Amino acid sequence: MTHSDLALRIHAASHLTGQFTLRSGRTATEYFDKYRFEADPVLLDEIARRMVPLVPAGTQVLAGLEMGGIPVVTALGRHTGLPCAFVRKQAKPYGTCRQAEGAEVAGRKVLVVEDVVTSGGQIALSAADLRNLGAQVDEALCVIDREQGGGEALKAAGISLLSLLTAEDLRAAAAGPTGTSRWTPR
Repeated sequence: MTHSDLALRIHAASHLTGQFTLRSGRTATEYFDKYRFEADPVLLDEIARRMVPLVPAGTQVLAGLEMGGIPVVTALGRHTGLPCAFVRKQAKPYGTCRQAEGAEVAGRKVLVVEDVVTSGGQIALSAADLRNLGAQVDEALCVIDREQGGGEALKAAGISLLSLLTAEDLRAAAAGPTGTSRWTPR
């Protein structure tokens, strides 16, 4: 499967049109419903396999962000053999009361893993939380970069954004070599 084939499969599985409010508060007429590609075990496995070469050398822990980053980081961990941490937006008030569950992050080089990035806001917040726990966080990896300023915002927070695909990659794959759309809006 080529990079373009993967982009087309993700586009077909997750692209919606309409009026959507994003986590950033922005509105959009195009939406990539991450749960649709994360819920497909074959597609998710292929996504994770393709993300392996993007994992920076020296990474010791993969940290998936609640909630969409959790299936991606689990699949990626299967392919890399790296331990995973699951990062909550807030520490739970019971049990272990931890914000990062799973692998220990203190003193380790941690790669934040997310599904779709728009503004980068949640990655910046979670990276700050992980740093407060003693983690070294310099990079984040996502499946889809919507190319709406997230990379630039994260750079300002000292984080380099790596992405498997961009929104433009998905649009180009859907348009095909002739520029004619090969997908049908849902």
